[in-house]
Amino acid sequence: MNTEINKLEPKEVWANFLKLNEVPRPSKKEEKVIEFMLDFGKSLGLETFRDKIGNVIIRKPASAGMEGKKMVTLQSHLDMVHQKNNDTVFDFDTEGIQMYHADGWVKAKGTTLGADNGMGVAAIMALLESEQIVHPPLEALFTIDEETGMTGAFNLEKGILKGDVLLNLDTEEDDEIDIGCAGGIDVTASRNYNIKEGGHGDEGIQITVTGLRGGHSGMDIHKGYGNANKIMNRLLYLGLDFNMRISSLEGGSLRNAIPRESVCKLNIGRKHAKKFIKRVNKLSDTIKSELRFQEPNLEISISEIKPAKKVMGLGAQEKLIKTVYATSNGVYAMSTTMPDLVETSNNIAKVEVKDGHITVACLTRSSVDTAKLDLANSLRSAFELGGFNVEFSGSYPGWNPNPDSEILSVAKTTYSDLFEEEPRVVACHAGLECGILGEKYPEMDMISFGPTIKGAHSPDERVSVVSVQKFWNFLLEILKRTS
Repeated sequence: MNTEINKLEPKEVWANFLKLNEVPRPSKKEEKVIEFMLDFGKSLGLETFRDKIGNVIIRKPASAGMEGKKMVTLQSHLDMVHQKNNDTVFDFDTEGIQMYHADGWVKAKGTTLGADNGMGVAAIMALLESEQIVHPPLEALFTIDEETGMTGAFNLEKGILKGDVLLNLDTEEDDEIDIGCAGGIDVTASRNYNIKEGGHGDEGIQITVTGLRGGHSGMDIHKGYGNANKIMNRLLYLGLDFNMRISSLEGGSLRNAIPRESVCKLNIGRKHAKKFIKRVNKLSDTIKSELRFQEPNLEISISEIKPAKKVMGLGAQEKLIKTVYATSNGVYAMSTTMPDLVETSNNIAKVEVKDGHITVACLTRSSVDTAKLDLANSLRSAFELGGFNVEFSGSYPGWNPNPDSEILSVAKTTYSDLFEEEPRVVACHAGLECGILGEKYPEMDMISFGPTIKGAHSPDERVSVVSVQKFWNFLLEILKRTS
């Protein structure tokens, strides 16, 4: 399956992407890919080392005649989001990604592809190993754990980088040059609940929400995709009138992925079961109609199961359902300074009810730090009214745009010359490491760009083959033109 990838152009980039995707690289478990990258740099005879946290840095001298140019730091992250379809059997810790080419796109078989940010990593690898490409002094920074906390960027030591210009290769539209991004904060609400005995006259029911698109909880948050946790909660709200008792609930997984699936097991008295199921089916049809354009593959199923012996107490159950109903999800505010940019949003990423404990995990984003905290405090207030304990963690800053950037000017001119059209200069509603790196290196001039990637953070992730060629040509020409 992967062999056909070697035939794509530019061959040097795809070959390295293929090698990279053979290495398991989940966030917070990057030891294998760190060793892979260290071996890669050392095999080329280049200065190669890892810092204390695990970031890998490789430096390459300038091509002949380019020695007097500014050093350019090329930056991408090594980790990838791990998501798979529920019917896909795959072990991310031990298996390499299975890729294939279809209709101009490279995709993975039932899993995330890792183009985010593997295409950036592969392009940098191709530059480092080339003996023909003309370039200034290069410094490659491969960070770890970007997807679940940006701990690599946060823990990068000040002064360790030598570059004057930073090219972050981690955006997802090939006609965009990014000069700003949102910051984020993790909001986690938790509480215990009393476990009660299931009623002897109960019936067991399982409600399953599947088939949603999912996607990036920043870049895709404005597209109106369904959130499995919100959909499930809307259905469970019906049960408040029927003495329903939840035995377990599991929806979503990663904070930076819009949740695609949710499964709830519950008990309900036999005399209420038929009427409850009828109402759930009716509301399911309504929800599917509401989302028919955004979520054509949405499935909501109800099945009979064995009644649970242990269920959730009614008081905690009511507070959970009403609190999640009241909690903001999706776009909260649009930017007043950049057209069509989401300023502030929240993703109710994970809801878990199990063994007497409830956890609700959110990721709140904003390009305005005060707005980020304002929404986080709004969430805190709703959850605390529901009896939850709330913790803020993993806060990271946004990246303030610099429209007067010298490297931006070079990139805009280069893009226009190569492609005979103007690039879109944008800020994105996602977490790029530029915000953190910019705080550590305030004098470093930086932009971000990349090939076209769709469906990042979901098994629908795919990268456009023609855009990879475009991205590669753009990158090479920028390197030639740096001063």
